[in-house]
Amino acid sequence: MNKARHNKTNVIAAHAALIAYTLIALFPVFVIVINSFKTRRAIFREPLALPNADTFSMVGYETVLKQGDFFLYFQNSMIVTVVSLFFILLFGAMAAFALAEYRFKGNTLMGLYLALGIMIPIRIGTVAILDMMVATGLVNTLWALILVYTAQGLPLAVFILSEFMKQVSDDLKNAGRIDGLSEYRIFFNLVLPLVRPAMATVAVFNMIPIWNDLWFPLILAPAEEVKTLTLGSQVFIGQFVTDWNAVLSALSLAILPVMALYVVFSRQLIRGITSGAVK
Repeated sequence: MNKARHNKTNVIAAHAALIAYTLIALFPVFVIVINSFKTRRAIFREPLALPNADTFSMVGYETVLKQGDFFLYFQNSMIVTVVSLFFILLFGAMAAFALAEYRFKGNTLMGLYLALGIMIPIRIGTVAILDMMVATGLVNTLWALILVYTAQGLPLAVFILSEFMKQVSDDLKNAGRIDGLSEYRIFFNLVLPLVRPAMATVAVFNMIPIWNDLWFPLILAPAEEVKTLTLGSQVFIGQFVTDWNAVLSALSLAILPVMALYVVFSRQLIRGITSGAVK
């Protein structure tokens, strides 16, 4: 009885901590959104105040929709983010399943090698990546960004998913083999549904850095037709003058899909983060 009560307390504490961290993380978002509906003078005079009849203004959103092709930038960012997450989850889950399920020489070394990608930033190899994209003709294409972001997210995906897949019952997988299921069907039909919380966690951890990245879009895909939302928003930031109304409005619009995806994955994310709280 005491153990069950202790486990329940741990779960409640984990949920409370996650909610507190979420509220703290959302405060800057709240500040950006309320200031996007204010005049320039009000933004600097009272940045934390809500817009009122005197300070309310939609000039930022009007500027965003008139200058540049905002919807094209939005579409490019959405394509790059969704396709990259799909490849990260698919290939990361496959590699994690192989490392967790099959024992072979170099299994541990292979896991360590894949984990090195977490410790070594991919931006160190920017020059080599750019040379590779030029040689393959992928510069100024969305595929250049998709390939880079997939490579960037795979180490973390393999590291997290392999630990979760080790916890999947061997009896369940062996029963599937006895019933004549192939390794592919065991992976897709038995294992993947059981590690959905972990996959949601991986998706959220990779989604925000991909959506907000400015470095690789600026280097690999600066052309107008393949600009991402983050890169396209830089048109409002000048060397001497910055249109803060437009910048804040563009950022507010850019936040919406991230928030929507977060809500979609939130339940699985909480399960993935708090799964060890009852042990």
